[in-house]
Amino acid sequence: MSPSPKLSPADEANPALDIYRQLRGLIVSGQLGAGERLPTVRQTASDLGVAPGTAARAYKMLEAEGLVVSRTAAGTRVAESAGVLPAAVIRRIRDLVDEASSVGADPDDVVDVLRTIWQTRTADAPAVPNP
Repeated sequence: MSPSPKLSPADEANPALDIYRQLRGLIVSGQLGAGERLPTVRQTASDLGVAPGTAARAYKMLEAEGLVVSRTAAGTRVAESAGVLPAAVIRRIRDLVDEASSVGADPDDVVDVLRTIWQTRTADAPAVPNP
């Protein structure tokens, strides 16, 4: 996995549900891209100060929703169908953010330039007919 997702300490009332919601938010927002590996259940439990079974319940909820796929040797990864953007695009966006941040660029300027370039390129692209 790329940068470790930043999770807040789990809510004591229902820690599994809270962990599930936090990870789900990272996935649907694109902060965890398709194919990216989640921390192990044990690592998540250790990081958040909960029992491994609690973290495992959160992972099972994500799996039941089709957001992650768990495989014994490969760990738990964001499902290809769950990612808002492909992992390669997420990596490039992260690189762009890192570069822009290192030169002190204003985030709003970066977003505006990206949007303008996107709109210009898609406006110039030939229309693709619907099948």
